Amino acid sequence: MPIPQLRDNPDYYSQKRDLVNTKDKFPEYNLIHSQVLQDWIKRVKLAFDRWFKADKNGQKLGKPRFKGKGRYRSLTYPQIKQNCIEENQINLPKIGKVKLIQHRPLPDDFQIKTVTISRKADGYYVTLSLEDKSVPALTSEVEPTLKNTLGIDMGLKEFLVTRVGESVPIPHKYRKSQKRLKTLQKRLSRKKKEVKGG
Repeated sequence: MPIPQLRDNPDYYSQKRDLVNTKDKFPEYNLIHSQVLQDWIKRVKLAFDRWFKADKNGQKLGKPRFKGKGRYRSLTYPQIKQNCIEENQINLPKIGKVKLIQHRPLPDDFQIKTVTISRKADGYYVTLSLEDKSVPALTSEVEPTLKNTLGIDMGLKEFLVTRVGESVPIPHKYRKSQKRLKTLQKRLSRKKKEVKGG
């Protein structure tokens, strides 16, 4: 049976405009920042776009599944204030200041573009996407030449060899870790197990 055509076909922009009505009907949505809600609408749009349009191989992806509130494991702020990080805290709109363990300092002259909070098994993680204004934007007008193109050959003997003959050795991280593990296992096997009396 054919699906009847909707009078007002809902799209990304109409749903964004309708957020005001959604907040009236569901007051708990007022606790969520408006840009986070708009980002969720964008995710739904992208999921349906991937379903309707075939990829480069002509394959269509599966139908989007309904996600309950417990299935969303991340939220994104598409815009945020540049001074949102103060010492060991990040100031998130509608949430407030949250303790932050920063793994590395932010480079100078970089701008914070988006902030994504993800829920993992061992806690919450903050991912910042940064922009460096000094890097020129990529345009389709750039034509490949011998000066701006570099050929790279990845191999078994070397990790990679460039067109000009520079080579990068294979990083033997696994083998180095294996040696360390062997030493630690030897130490452990020599230790006596302590038995406590009941």
